[in-house]
Amino acid sequence: MSLHRHNPADLSPPNGFSHAVTATGSRIVFLAGQTSLDRDGKVTGETLPEQFETALGNLLTALRHAGGSPADLARVTVYATDVSDYRLHAAELGRIWHRLAGRDYPAMAVIGAVRLWDEQALVELDGFAVLD
Repeated sequence: MSLHRHNPADLSPPNGFSHAVTATGSRIVFLAGQTSLDRDGKVTGETLPEQFETALGNLLTALRHAGGSPADLARVTVYATDVSDYRLHAAELGRIWHRLAGRDYPAMAVIGAVRLWDEQALVELDGFAVLD
């Protein structure tokens, strides 16, 4: 499997994402949206960073169970109920990403959502990965 991250010099410098990712491999893993649900199905964490850490951990757990690793992520979409709050905490969220997923950034987007499936959820992440 091979992922190549493309960040052309004629685009704004990416910060915490890649502008494009090309992938070759034999299996694609589609990752369902993950929020900060615990094993009992309850939303944990009061703040966006707390919920982001759990949601990302849940996404990576599903990926690992499918045989992948964070470096295999080709695309991640973040749905946030408050994009201004997301931007306010961007540096902290970046540190959480580095700690849990490393520095191989997938193509990413942050989308504002009126609400998520679980009313208490502030953030949800989904994506796909390419494996050998």
